[in-house]
Amino acid sequence: MSVNPYPLGLRLAGRRVVVVGGGTVATRRVPALLDAGADVLLVSPELTPALRAHVDAGRLHWEPRRFVPADLNGAWLVHVAVDDRTAAAAVSAVAAERRIFCVRADDRFAASAWTPAVTRHGPVTVAVLGGGDPHRSRATRDAVRDLLDGPDSPLRPEAGTGKRRRAGQVALVGAGPGDPELITLRGWRLLAEADVVVADRLVPGLLLDELHPDVELVDASKIPYGPSRAQEEINRILVDRASAGAFVVRLKGGDPYVFGRGGEELLACAAAGVPVTVVPGVTSSIAVPASVGIPVTHRGVAHEFTVVSGHLAPDHPDSRVNWAALAALRGTLVILMGLKNLPAITATLLAHGRDPATPAAVVQEGTTTAQRTIHSTLAGVATDAAGAGLRPPAVVVVGDVVSALDHP
Repeated sequence: MSVNPYPLGLRLAGRRVVVVGGGTVATRRVPALLDAGADVLLVSPELTPALRAHVDAGRLHWEPRRFVPADLNGAWLVHVAVDDRTAAAAVSAVAAERRIFCVRADDRFAASAWTPAVTRHGPVTVAVLGGGDPHRSRATRDAVRDLLDGPDSPLRPEAGTGKRRRAGQVALVGAGPGDPELITLRGWRLLAEADVVVADRLVPGLLLDELHPDVELVDASKIPYGPSRAQEEINRILVDRASAGAFVVRLKGGDPYVFGRGGEELLACAAAGVPVTVVPGVTSSIAVPASVGIPVTHRGVAHEFTVVSGHLAPDHPDSRVNWAALAALRGTLVILMGLKNLPAITATLLAHGRDPATPAAVVQEGTTTAQRTIHSTLAGVATDAAGAGLRPPAVVVVGDVVSALDHP
């Protein structure tokens, strides 16, 4: 006789949660734990790039080795995210001995706790347990999500076919600047329909947490080539998976066409005869400044704004930015991917006549819970950003709009 689980919402803020394993399952589970405020300890010899980014940002603790029983000291919950059943059983045995609830990715029925199928709508979280059947829980979750989303949701399969409507297609979807709720409604719908998701490192992790477990997740930042070869491999994956009949979502931070190489991916798919849908995203160049009270334009202050990439220094032979012309503009300058080269960028703008007293700001990880902001001037912003220990991703804003909304 089966026994129904007892549903419970865990308040994990400040409480230790141990995650054993550093692969795809952990990549999908960790963001929700961080969003709940948990003190996450990750134990694994290796990590995906997405998990490494959380470590580098100081959001969790990482022990680069195999699990030992002492890892559960002070733990309230443990997630075992490894495929090795023997290793998973050893972790859950220690958890059982210490009366710590244990979630197992390898064997739900050997676990003492289950992760439900989840959908989030603002402050409302709907979690569904399907009696140990993940297909039932996902189907119920999706039905609830459709109900919350309205009667015309395109998530429903074609009547009588049981097939998804976009098989053999690719969607280039902008995931927005960092807050998972800033993805567009259309992008969210297509993501829920995907068979394969090819995700960038800057994609909000909570979006991946809601994927079906049987969705193939490809971490684009893990492809073992240089930048140009990696892009070729991404293009190949998109074409190959779609040609095999899958619906593929290429999930990109911000907007697919704002320094996102979405155009290259569209051309690769078009050359192979693969249909492509492009879903614009909320770009960080506008959203991140807005999130900290900086409008990129403001009546009587700035009637223009320019967005440039700062990933190449001004004197780099491959740079296509006319920094001298930018220095002569009176409007707002928004610099993406420019933190590393900020000293050289500001020096170049100053050398070409931009006022040293021009207000400037740097926003790290804008629209997320890790957001940090400094205000400075063009002359001092590079030094101030370094002194504050700011790290990428960051958006730099130069112009009088930085102080336009300051209260008197």
